[in-house]
Amino acid sequence: MKISVATVFPDFYNNFLETSLIKRAQDNNFVQFDVAGFSSFCEPKERIDAPTVGHGVGMTIRPEVVERIVCAQEQKNGKAFKIFLTPQGKKLDQRLAQELAKKFQEHDHVMLFAARYEGIDARAQETYADMEVSIGDYILMGGDLPVMVLLESVLRYIPGVVGQKESVEKDSFSGAFLDFPTYTTPPRQWQGRDIPEILLSGNHAKMQEYRDNEAARKTVKEHFEWARSHCIKQAEREKIAQHIPAHYVALLHHDVIVGQGKGESGTSSVTSLDIHDIARSSRTYGIKHYFIATPLEDQKKIVQKMLQFWADAGVDYNKNRSEAVELVSVIDSLDTIIQEIEKKEGKSPLVVGTSARQMGNAELISYYDQEKVWHHDRPVLLIFGTARGISEAVLSKCDYLLMPLEGFSKFNHLSVRSAVAIILDRWMGINLR
Repeated sequence: MKISVATVFPDFYNNFLETSLIKRAQDNNFVQFDVAGFSSFCEPKERIDAPTVGHGVGMTIRPEVVERIVCAQEQKNGKAFKIFLTPQGKKLDQRLAQELAKKFQEHDHVMLFAARYEGIDARAQETYADMEVSIGDYILMGGDLPVMVLLESVLRYIPGVVGQKESVEKDSFSGAFLDFPTYTTPPRQWQGRDIPEILLSGNHAKMQEYRDNEAARKTVKEHFEWARSHCIKQAEREKIAQHIPAHYVALLHHDVIVGQGKGESGTSSVTSLDIHDIARSSRTYGIKHYFIATPLEDQKKIVQKMLQFWADAGVDYNKNRSEAVELVSVIDSLDTIIQEIEKKEGKSPLVVGTSARQMGNAELISYYDQEKVWHHDRPVLLIFGTARGISEAVLSKCDYLLMPLEGFSKFNHLSVRSAVAIILDRWMGINLR
């Protein structure tokens, strides 16, 4: 396999290509490198770049220079699979690294383009790029480090480059979970920290169980977005569920905004659709309990009668609906709900408010901030409002406030049961890539 690199600074690669496994791969004839500078394909005093067209500053690598280097390198090394490193490209992760490793093996010649300045003329990329790759959502001074990162991540999957195949197959990001924590002996104790006893027991089954559990726990708490994007196996999903903190849902019919325009708070009526549909969403996403909060006695009686039906005759009528409704109870107020959760969990819950309006004093979080919330090691209570939404007085007491749900239109009037389903899916649903 031949790998060509087109770069402004060929000398950057001298030490990189003479180090560690990259050097060994060359010594063992698994790969040959050919690093070429853009300036080598220009006439004396001819620039490799030109001012970027349009308003603004910056220089862009000229397309005819790219054309020359492609023609020369393909004439020397054969037709290439060409990869341009660019912020606009497909983001590199472990799965893409595995895909690229297959591409590398399918082609005798791979060519990588490391841009500088404002990049490479778009016409050249459109003409020659078989793939555009980015190593992340940030900007570097040039494409040379991205080229090296891509090579380090991809070449590990080329047979023979890494000695032990198992060390590649069980890497972090190779499945749903990151790798487990590792230790050395000696010392058994370092700065007051001991190696977990189970790892010194000699019981391989227990050791593996501990490692799997720690890998799952750490991944869920710190890389949940990865875990839920790659949990293909049912066993992986069950293990993830074990490490998600306990979540509760409360639908408030008190301290909600009623009336027109003045934002006064009051109470609202319970509806059967909200009971059924939110119960089904709660059961689907692993919510431990769904509370309906109303101080009105007649409303409580209506809810209790409905719940009793699903506990009795409703089981034969629709077993799934009955199972979902088992999660529901009606209670006086949000304060009482918080007390109930604390009694059950031994810890007070973090209260996460939801609103279609940006209001309240709580810290605003996105649907990618599970790590921030879950690191408190406390149960989580998601509260939803009926009528025109939760009052500002209640929202101001929340620990966090989720960003409002928004589409690309000006209309923003979801039903509460729709909002609950969307929010639960965004916050703790499976999202396979």
